[in-house]
Amino acid sequence: MTYLIEGRDGPWELVVGLEVHAQVISQSKLFSGASASYGGEPNTHVSLVDAGFPGMLPVINRECVAQAVRTGLGLKARVNLESRFDRKNYFYADLPTGYQISQFTHPIIGEGAVEIELADGSTRMIGITRLHLEQDAGKSMHDQDPARSFIDLNRAGVALMEIVSEPDIRSPEEAGAYLRKLRMILRYLGTCDGNMEEGSMRADVNVSVRKTGEPFRTRCEIKNVNSIRYVMQAIEVEAVRQVEIWENGGSVDQETRLFDPARSETRSLRSKEDAHDYRYFPDPDLLPLVIEEAWVQDLAGKLPELPDAKRQRFQDEYGIPRYDAGVLVAEQATADFYETVARGRDPRLAANWVIGDFFAALNRTGRTIQDSPISADALGGMLDLITDGTINGKIAKDVFEEMLETGEAAADIVERKGLRQVTDTGAIDAAVQAVLDKNPDKLAEYRSGKDKLFGFFVGQVMKAMAGKGNPALVNEALKKVL
Repeated sequence: MTYLIEGRDGPWELVVGLEVHAQVISQSKLFSGASASYGGEPNTHVSLVDAGFPGMLPVINRECVAQAVRTGLGLKARVNLESRFDRKNYFYADLPTGYQISQFTHPIIGEGAVEIELADGSTRMIGITRLHLEQDAGKSMHDQDPARSFIDLNRAGVALMEIVSEPDIRSPEEAGAYLRKLRMILRYLGTCDGNMEEGSMRADVNVSVRKTGEPFRTRCEIKNVNSIRYVMQAIEVEAVRQVEIWENGGSVDQETRLFDPARSETRSLRSKEDAHDYRYFPDPDLLPLVIEEAWVQDLAGKLPELPDAKRQRFQDEYGIPRYDAGVLVAEQATADFYETVARGRDPRLAANWVIGDFFAALNRTGRTIQDSPISADALGGMLDLITDGTINGKIAKDVFEEMLETGEAAADIVERKGLRQVTDTGAIDAAVQAVLDKNPDKLAEYRSGKDKLFGFFVGQVMKAMAGKGNPALVNEALKKVL
């Protein structure tokens, strides 16, 4: 369905492009040996290069380059064998050198694409314009002292990948789907942890509106949005603001804005700078970055199986529906968990338990797969008991809850609590007869044509047997008698 904003003068189309800043997973920073890990006491992860001391020379981190190449390959993008670092000149207190080392005209990664899937099952391709490497700035803290701002340079010099999309996004839903898919790919590749709360992935959101068929109108950039939900909200709010301006006879100024989620509004931060305002020029301390095709191919050969390929394999190999496969591959850990459970077992039964009871239990207890008291092998062991007839589905749910609470193996719980399923046909026949003797009126109604009462009898027999009766045998015995 086409997303349109209804204005007084008719519908308006939304045009969005995203610039995603993804912090590279590496031990050290882009141009220094200082730690790139999150946290730490202020100004403890800082080298002389990061602090901008005179005479300090940057040295490129090979692993950061490899991570950028892996990401480019994962985005099916062109890897440029020669790229260049530039100085982006601007003054801010948390930028000690007075410039940021970035890539402007010659990025390491060129055009690529990401396929997104929407709620109605439709798919769209969102183009990638470029991916370039750059160093992060430090952090200004304005709430530590009433009269002064403090500077923490721990983050200064940390490697970032800026992933710039084409202006192909046409709705908040598409923006959310794009960010979720991009984060999924980065996590599978191990190039960025995608943790938006810690700032290791954040988005600058470029928004404009136009009448259908028009050229692009002026855009505004909403800076440093740190959650997918806020990105979607910011797009809606900003689009409505721009429509009102155009319909009231005004014009939208190209500027940088901030999104305030508490007030659900965007606010002007500064006029939007153009490239010439930053006086980009090649960094004189860094030679052009030249990489070899053989090295790129070696990295490509070691890439993990990516989400789209894994989803298709799950459908083909395990015969599970596309939706289930999509849920299971959303996180690498979830996919690995499922494959361990499904190996050598009924893959549909495994998918139903992982997506259903297991996910519900994690949500309910606030746990993750990593700290779950039920391992994949333990859940698989419980499914084995269902398959071999030791327990039925109803008993399995009780066993599962006990496993969740105690961490005990399913087989041990079944033996300890005497939950083994009754398959003795003599015992089942006796329970059936007892239920029929106890409900002569229902029996008469059933035999007069009320076939729906069969379910009542099944329920009563299972209740009489404390849920331990084999459902198939109970059904069979009832049909024979009735």
